[in-house]
Amino acid sequence: MLEKNNKRLINAWASFDWSNSVYNLIVTTAIFPIYYLAMTKEAFGGEMVEFWGFSIKNSVLYSYAIAFSFLLIVFISPVLSGIADYGGMKKRFMQFFTYLGSLACIGLYFFTGENVEYGIACSVFASVGYAGSLVFYNGFLPEVASPDRMDRVSAKGYALGYIGSVILLIINLVLYQQSETFGFESGTAATRFGFILVGVWWLGFSQISFFYLKDRSTGKKFSLDILGKGIEELKKVFKQVSARMVMKRYLTAFFLFSMGVQTVMLLAPLFADKIIGMGADEMIYIVLILQVVAIIGAYFFAWLPFSDL
Repeated sequence: MLEKNNKRLINAWASFDWSNSVYNLIVTTAIFPIYYLAMTKEAFGGEMVEFWGFSIKNSVLYSYAIAFSFLLIVFISPVLSGIADYGGMKKRFMQFFTYLGSLACIGLYFFTGENVEYGIACSVFASVGYAGSLVFYNGFLPEVASPDRMDRVSAKGYALGYIGSVILLIINLVLYQQSETFGFESGTAATRFGFILVGVWWLGFSQISFFYLKDRSTGKKFSLDILGKGIEELKKVFKQVSARMVMKRYLTAFFLFSMGVQTVMLLAPLFADKIIGMGADEMIYIVLILQVVAIIGAYFFAWLPFSDL
């Protein structure tokens, strides 16, 4: 049983945001989309690429891949959440998706453009790992913080995530701009090495959370029957939500809002490159500015006395 509102435990929980947010910023937003477009264009002599025998535009292929990864999470995470709650295995699932995502990020080092199938597969696995780990990470919040402190603790996690991702993005930017100084053959080689840094950062710092977070024992042993029990737990949740009109409206509104925000975040680099014609350096600097604004906003909401509102 975890001790709620324990400062050390809260810091350990929030450190997971520090570890995995580097993927969200560097791989999905700032660097990999730009790298992917440039390398596939160079390898195939244009925007059209060959993917398992099909000819498709590189930006469209990437969009479909990311959409597929989130669609996959939509279907599997509710069932896995039910299994985790019933069997007391949130931490184990959180570890599985973290290792999947971080190793996929490291695997992006070997993507050079012509092996587009490999690059897309790593992108999908990294996205599934990131989104899947967040499901169980968020599931620990009620176990580490009391209801009156959840908002503040959650905001702290966001703030740490923004700070950590900015630090590694700056490191990657310095490596790219001073590639020869650091012994890289080119800026491209430094960029590829950056994907290894993302995976190692994610994998390494997540161990802080894994050390302190503990699964709550339910006395249920893992078996094939636990899958059915997990689905039963999911049905109970749906039944409770269906009985509350306010919650149904809120979840519907949140789904639509989140869908729009996530689409903008994930496709903004492609839009900036294809439509606006923005350079890679310009995009990265804009992302850095947005991250600084996000850090200020996260700390502001962490400071607000939510319990007194």
